[in-house]
Amino acid sequence: MITRRHLMGSVGAGAALAVTGLKLPFPDDAQAAGAAKEPGLPAGTRSEAVLGALPGKKPLIKLSYRPPNYETPIEYFRTPITPNDAFFVRYHLSDIPEVDANTWKLAIGGDGAEKQAELTFNDLKAMPATEVVAVNQCSGNRRGLFQPHVFGVEWGYGAMGCARWKGVKLKDVLAKAGLKKDVVEIAYGGADGPPFDKTPDFAKSIPSWKALEETTLIAYEMNGAPLPHFNGFPARLIVPGWTGTYWMKHIVSLEARTSPLHNFWMTSAYRVPLGKFPMAARFTTQEAPGATATPITEMVVNSLITSHADGAKVKRGGSLTVGGIAWDGGYGIANVEVSTDGGKTWTAAKLGENLGPYAFRPFSFAFAPKRGANVIVARATNKIGQTQTTELVPNGAGYHHNLPHRVTLNAA
Repeated sequence: MITRRHLMGSVGAGAALAVTGLKLPFPDDAQAAGAAKEPGLPAGTRSEAVLGALPGKKPLIKLSYRPPNYETPIEYFRTPITPNDAFFVRYHLSDIPEVDANTWKLAIGGDGAEKQAELTFNDLKAMPATEVVAVNQCSGNRRGLFQPHVFGVEWGYGAMGCARWKGVKLKDVLAKAGLKKDVVEIAYGGADGPPFDKTPDFAKSIPSWKALEETTLIAYEMNGAPLPHFNGFPARLIVPGWTGTYWMKHIVSLEARTSPLHNFWMTSAYRVPLGKFPMAARFTTQEAPGATATPITEMVVNSLITSHADGAKVKRGGSLTVGGIAWDGGYGIANVEVSTDGGKTWTAAKLGENLGPYAFRPFSFAFAPKRGANVIVARATNKIGQTQTTELVPNGAGYHHNLPHRVTLNAA
């Protein structure tokens, strides 16, 4: 089993990193800006949520301090690129490192590697660079909306963001050590760690075929700037199309494996009922014979209305444009339909700029509001025919919530 201590030790003496516990505003000196207002969440699920600002961040919806879990308010999704200082923050472990890029090293090895290798930050930046625009979405996004209620971080709509990621192809990094033909998974770990020895260290793996895709990166820039600390500085894994559990922050180690990784985060956590979701890409090496669950992988098709808050007042008559964003697991958005009568009738919306198959795709729709309540609903369909569900698939962790989003606009 990979552990943080093993990972840190395997990098060598130079990889002690200058990793220290980062002083966060927990909780007395937190920059609280008042209660967070997020419509549509069940009573009691967000009673303690406030707007709070972490260092380098705008006020976000604080759901927990240790570890820090901060959600992006919906208004920041009115453009397809999410600003760095408004990008959501998600950690599993509370021992958060402060990493010095000058001493950071990335260890590459494992029984599936031809040799051991090590890269410094300068080595990484000297390699050929590439960019991808991709959505990073927590697997539990919208968990707070799940019915019946499930346990976990009670995210609303904003445990996600879309950025332009710049870095090095993971396959080019792995080539520094060479891969044997019988490699089945690439495992990895970050510099963050558990507060207690009995807490499972956060280590993950992806199938070797996913690791070798052209768009899977180790990124060191986000929207043209160095990665923010709370989004993985100095380098993190980017796995476009797949949920954020695989997007390791503060990455320090890669392990080429000839057998599947078995730990809490792979065998027990982040799994969904087998055969219940429209998954084209499955993680089959993590499926035991007769298994009823499989690791969560690609994001399901989804959309969000961002132009107006639920309950907003508008003028009747004339023309009003509503809009939002749509996204999926990388097949690309084919169309978005909008209903202005609560889902009785549907009309195609206009799609906006296409920044790539893994990015948010804007949409807009103009209509004349009628007096009273106008219930606006949006639903997206991707290019392989998958569309948003009309009924949630029960699962214990509240994953893959993609019911069509609706807001009520009141016209006087």
